[in-house]
Amino acid sequence: MKFNFSEEVSGALHFGRPVVALESTVISHGLPYPQNIETAYRLESIIRDAGATPATIAVFDGEVHAGLGDEHFERLVAKDVKKISRRDLPITIGHELTGATTVATTTFLAYKAGIKVFATGGIGGVHRGDRTDVSADLPELARTPIIVICSGAKIVLDLPATREWLETFGVTVLGWKTDDFPAFYSRSSGLSVDARVDSGKEVSKIAEMRNELEMSNTILVANPVPESAELKIADVEAMLFDALKSAKDKGIKGKEVTPFLLSELSERSEGATLKANIALLESNARVASEISCSLNY
Repeated sequence: MKFNFSEEVSGALHFGRPVVALESTVISHGLPYPQNIETAYRLESIIRDAGATPATIAVFDGEVHAGLGDEHFERLVAKDVKKISRRDLPITIGHELTGATTVATTTFLAYKAGIKVFATGGIGGVHRGDRTDVSADLPELARTPIIVICSGAKIVLDLPATREWLETFGVTVLGWKTDDFPAFYSRSSGLSVDARVDSGKEVSKIAEMRNELEMSNTILVANPVPESAELKIADVEAMLFDALKSAKDKGIKGKEVTPFLLSELSERSEGATLKANIALLESNARVASEISCSLNY
């Protein structure tokens, strides 16, 4: 598989400098316009200011790109851009299509590209009401040895079942300056992490031990949403209850459920969930940069 690296990313990888991968579905499907483009540039700026190199990943005309330019970002906001999960990758490349990468696909491609750290918002997980419906993100985290920084799993999911899945399949879950597993818009889900870490160096040591043991799992670093943007979990659950009823009434199913619910929550919270989403993305980019700069390249 051929990678099209930007000059900036290619140079950083060649000389062993810190690199942080970013997914592209945040731009294409995760945030509304123009906040999606503004946030994309903001995340890259945060990573550069912290001493690392940003590598946003996407597929254009069947070619994998790591490190995007202005023209790439503009293409990602087009309505016909597909959301690519792991299973879609060979089809997208084989048919020379364009698509934005999910957590699962970005994790896979970042590892293949030699990038050790990936910052995202929230991971997918086990869906509410159907524990057989499991996001492709979870098995990818169980088999890909990189470091992923997130703010827990999206609140629209079954968080206890998701946390149990991560434990069962050997994904190491660390809490960034917390003992609690975050609930995306809220700082705590009431669930625990495997260990607390307070610095990039601690994460680096744990990742080194993972590598020495020849284990293949992701180190998942859970970083709570900043306090200034947090929503109370009880308030989010109340809004979510109504949004789930609306989704059922409208017959929305499968992969369309999560984006519908997130959109509903943003509307019902008068934009508070959107503010929290952007704040946690920015915070995760900062944490990812610190961790990347602490690794032994």
